[in-house]
Amino acid sequence: MGSPPPSSAPRPAPPLSRRSVLRGAAGAGAMGLLAACGGRPDAAFHADAGPWRRYAGTTVNFISENTAPTAAIAADLTPFTELTGIRVNIVTLELSALAQKVALDLASGNGEYDVVYADPYQVLAPYAPAFADLREFAEDPGLPRLPGGFGDFIPTHLDAAGRFGGDGKVLALPYDCPTMVWQYRADLFERYRDRMADDLGFDPMPSDDTTWEQYYAIAEWFNDKTDAVRYGTGHQAKQHDALMCDFSNLLWSYGGDYFDGGRRVGRVGTLDPGDCRLDSDAAIEGAAFYQRLLRIADPGSRTWDWDGLGAAFRAGRIAMCPNWHEYAASNEAAMPGKVGYARLPKGPARSAGMYGGTGIAVSDVIPERRRQAAWLFVNWATAPRTQLANLASEVGGGTPTRTSVYGLPRVTEAQHRPSKMANMLSATAVKETWRSDTIGLRPKIPMWAECDTAVYTQLSGMLAGDASPESAMRAATSRIDRIVARGWVN
Repeated sequence: MGSPPPSSAPRPAPPLSRRSVLRGAAGAGAMGLLAACGGRPDAAFHADAGPWRRYAGTTVNFISENTAPTAAIAADLTPFTELTGIRVNIVTLELSALAQKVALDLASGNGEYDVVYADPYQVLAPYAPAFADLREFAEDPGLPRLPGGFGDFIPTHLDAAGRFGGDGKVLALPYDCPTMVWQYRADLFERYRDRMADDLGFDPMPSDDTTWEQYYAIAEWFNDKTDAVRYGTGHQAKQHDALMCDFSNLLWSYGGDYFDGGRRVGRVGTLDPGDCRLDSDAAIEGAAFYQRLLRIADPGSRTWDWDGLGAAFRAGRIAMCPNWHEYAASNEAAMPGKVGYARLPKGPARSAGMYGGTGIAVSDVIPERRRQAAWLFVNWATAPRTQLANLASEVGGGTPTRTSVYGLPRVTEAQHRPSKMANMLSATAVKETWRSDTIGLRPKIPMWAECDTAVYTQLSGMLAGDASPESAMRAATSRIDRIVARGWVN
């Protein structure tokens, strides 16, 4: 006999003020949508069914950014539906549009979306009170167990993508994990290795000892000494979030950060990060190097986001670049056997590579049975078996966020050519970057979207020659301090 049916009464909405929820959504002119009518009905419930089948007949709505794991899951939902009897509707959007949709849904209390792709900066940090603590489901004996438990997720991912505020709650399960690494034309480095070593005075092959100054020298060598590529390096330096990501690698490597205790602010998150530290000597030094590096980079860099940079690299225009590791699959398709991957170079302080991972969360403004049905999907979508299937998917699939998946023989073998899971060719580089001392974590604060804009706006002016590194960093600091001083009201 099954456990008693849970209450179907909706849980009162978390105390989100209209001001806090709409801060990210009102710009779309959609405030009038808040007059929408009440939410969807609760889930079906079959008390005598097994844990996976108790909510058969329910429809779960999942809103996601258009990412590789979601593409793979959307292409084959049959295993989940056959396991649970639950139908899944998937809505995919560009991230800023997703954040607006989620904000409006939470503010209205409609609960249209059961499962949310909870970007740590635009969704999780601003609206943390609106998401269920997933420990509630993992500890419920009437629900399927979480395979491997929370401890199977890579620790830095679970904190950065799944938690907010240090209260121990798990608000999302790590779902994807794009990370910036050094991508280089291994064929060209091998061809010119001896010549570069003679000219430069060091071995140019990427290693844990390679510095950013050496990266600069290698890029300049390709510019001047060979026509095998047009430029030695390229960057995602468009006035866009991509520019902040590209610059941050240098900021951290030079010992700078956005706030005091930056690793804690990035990993755990906070409502009040204190004063901005972009005006520190280390931050200014990192900005000065970044400006110098971009002067010898492909001029197209200032028009590229990560997609533009990836396309330029695959076209053979540049010899190397920092970019998200999940471009490995498309690199291999375009240039099989010609691309290598390494941890990003180190600066005076450390090596750091930007982490861009996100978790999936269960809305806490929906009724209890729907939360439990949504948990079944979150559990299944992040399970080792599903992550393995996604990794081998013909439509993409991202990279696993679970330690156990990396230990599977198929996955270990795929880290070497010939590989049927090309993203795994970058696995050594990303696992090095995911260590707590090398992972690069932007601030997980509710106001980050505004701060991000301040950063890339000032950096763009610096790269255009309109501001010095010092003035750009001081202007960004002043703007961020004003944003943070306003606070965030929940």
